[in-house]
Amino acid sequence: MKKRMLALGLVLALTASTMTGCVKVVKIGEEAQYTGKTEFNAGDNVAEIWESMALPELQEKAVELKDFLTEANGDLKSLVDKYGKYSMGTSGEINYVVKGTGTVEEVNQEKKAGYMTVKLEGYDGPEEVKLQIGSVYKGSSIRDSLDIIKFGDYTNQQDWAAVSQSINKLVDEKVIQPADPSSLEGKTISFTGAFTANDNTQVLITPVELEVK
Repeated sequence: MKKRMLALGLVLALTASTMTGCVKVVKIGEEAQYTGKTEFNAGDNVAEIWESMALPELQEKAVELKDFLTEANGDLKSLVDKYGKYSMGTSGEINYVVKGTGTVEEVNQEKKAGYMTVKLEGYDGPEEVKLQIGSVYKGSSIRDSLDIIKFGDYTNQQDWAAVSQSINKLVDEKVIQPADPSSLEGKTISFTGAFTANDNTQVLITPVELEVK
């Protein structure tokens, strides 16, 4: 009986030792050393594609806003097949990439989601044209206008949302702040940007290029 108990004890001891030897405590943030996977960084991802791929695509797609509004004739969604892109393949929000020149009539920075109102050259239609100037940017029109990236390229919805946030952050740092919006009222500007067709009476553009004439 004693021999059996001794043998059982040895087996249990060896099993516990073996199991303990298989356990590896990994500190948070060091997972990549063991799994080969690195934590997704949306800012780095956007920075890698912006100058070489994203901006050239947007510049190539941009249609003159005054011509677009004239052709749309009050129905901004009507030109989706010609100029637009759905946010979800064949459904979702409709986004357009446009460019234009105009005079800044108002700069509103009272709210975090600031904007400039622009009077387009060569267009007298009823639509109100606004450019987002931050610091908060509404929507994801830039991300959703791009063909070089899609939701399926990313692991989950959180990463996909982070890409849009990083694009807007880049726009704020590299496009808006250098232009000093508070100084632009009454000045002529040219711009390239994207907007989501949510309202036929207003075009709210997130700029990717902004130049003072």
